[in-house]
Amino acid sequence: MIRRLIRAIDRLNIAIGQGVSFLIWIGIAVLCFEVVARYVFDAPTIWAHGYTQRIFGSYFILIGAYTLVQRDHVRVDILLTPEPSRRNSALDLINYAFLILWGAVLTIEGWRFFLDAWKWAEVDDSALRHAMWPPKLALFIGSLLITLQGVNEAVKSILYLISPKDAEQEAARHDT
Repeated sequence: MIRRLIRAIDRLNIAIGQGVSFLIWIGIAVLCFEVVARYVFDAPTIWAHGYTQRIFGSYFILIGAYTLVQRDHVRVDILLTPEPSRRNSALDLINYAFLILWGAVLTIEGWRFFLDAWKWAEVDDSALRHAMWPPKLALFIGSLLITLQGVNEAVKSILYLISPKDAEQEAARHDT
């Protein structure tokens, strides 16, 4: 049951990460359009800067959980050994505890930011007065997903601490 839930959370964050990864291409297209409009046609837009900020900001916050599943976050491996070990799992568990704490606070505050922006119809200070609730909703969702994935990774570490052989077999099955 618990392993099935772990795999489901991994699959959810992988699917969302793969979907969100296409935001990069949209952001690049908007930036290229702006560069051509500005330097080729001498007709800069008033909207491109604000939209690229929203696109790339949303991308960076929403891709965090996917990056954690893929183990692509920057790590300082001074204390870790190259092969899996109980020591590594214990150190990972400490790291995930801090991630969960940070993520929980950010998720709670992100929800408050979103609700305030929605309730008060908050807009930015650009000429177009973009609504602020979409990027704040992305902050909430992204921090919720990375916190959920942090809990998931902490459970994986606990399972490894309890039974390294079973955890390695499960990881090998999951990787194939």
